[in-house]
Amino acid sequence: MILRAALLSLALALPAFAQGDAAAQARTAVALLEDAAEQMDAADGARDRVRALTATIQAFETGLAAMRTGLRQVAIREAQLSARLAARDGEVGQLLAVLQGMGETNPTAFLHPDGPTGTARAGMLLAELTPALDKRANQLRHDLEDVQTLQLLQTDAEARLRTSLTAVQAARTSLNQAMAERTDLPKRFTEDPVSTAILIASTETLDGFASGLSQIVTDENMSVETPVSIEARVGDIPLPVQSIVLRGMNEADAAGIVRPGLLLATRPRAIVTSPTAATIRYQGPLLDFGNVMILEPRADTLFVLAGLETVYGEIGEVIAAGTPIGLMGGAESGSELSTDGDGTGAARSETLYIEVRQDNVPQDPASWFRTDKDG
Repeated sequence: MILRAALLSLALALPAFAQGDAAAQARTAVALLEDAAEQMDAADGARDRVRALTATIQAFETGLAAMRTGLRQVAIREAQLSARLAARDGEVGQLLAVLQGMGETNPTAFLHPDGPTGTARAGMLLAELTPALDKRANQLRHDLEDVQTLQLLQTDAEARLRTSLTAVQAARTSLNQAMAERTDLPKRFTEDPVSTAILIASTETLDGFASGLSQIVTDENMSVETPVSIEARVGDIPLPVQSIVLRGMNEADAAGIVRPGLLLATRPRAIVTSPTAATIRYQGPLLDFGNVMILEPRADTLFVLAGLETVYGEIGEVIAAGTPIGLMGGAESGSELSTDGDGTGAARSETLYIEVRQDNVPQDPASWFRTDKDG
């Protein structure tokens, strides 16, 4: 009965690893990175270089995220199957040793209590179980070989990951230059830097600063309008950065501080784009928010984005949806190649804070933006 129980537990082992799924995911990630590399090559000659570079960086970010996910899943599966194989190998070795010993020892030493008939039946049972045991052991070894084959694919993927990290860093550098050279955006007004400095120095809250934004403009040109209406898009506006939601509106943080906005976790150096067409009402450092970008998608409505390291554009410019408005902080390093903690948010070490203000009253960003899945 012990022998039968051991074989039954072996037969109930977890199903073989689905190599096809993981391989398909890895190939998809490779295809995304290859497409991003092609976009990178084409961006230099693009008519709208800023748009091309933005699409390139976003493509790299998507491909890199998919690649990290694939690497993490394969590592987990390989570790599980290796542990199972090691455990089953011990059982297989013990059982085969018993069978081998029975063949080399005096058969009378293993006479069944029921006599020759019982002994014959036991021998037949063992003879039937031996191939099943060997088959299961071979199947498990085959599963491990499948994972090791996938690891070879992942080794190539890691090389592509390193190359892609270098390429996306170059794309960000090119974007910085392209944004600095850009002069073709219409302006609704010109900033009054003295008034801006006075407003910042005299303001202690975001409410106060937002209410005083109208004081920092000169030469307002009302003929320049926001290109499109956002009325139909409220509730379905994309988040400005690839991210996961850490905290919703009025959710207290670890220190008990409550803010009327949305806190997003992003990866280092992630690109941030304008979620809609909008006018840049302010960009630069503000209070304790770090670098802030305040966008006006329509009259009396503001999007406040805080926590960027780099900000693009000038106050008064009218920008289209998807226009890059900055980069998150942090530094990409060797840790970017690690999958430890990926999928849990631990690898997303930067945070972007978003407020939506209508008539200077905070609104719930979750009712404006798509937050039902990771961006």
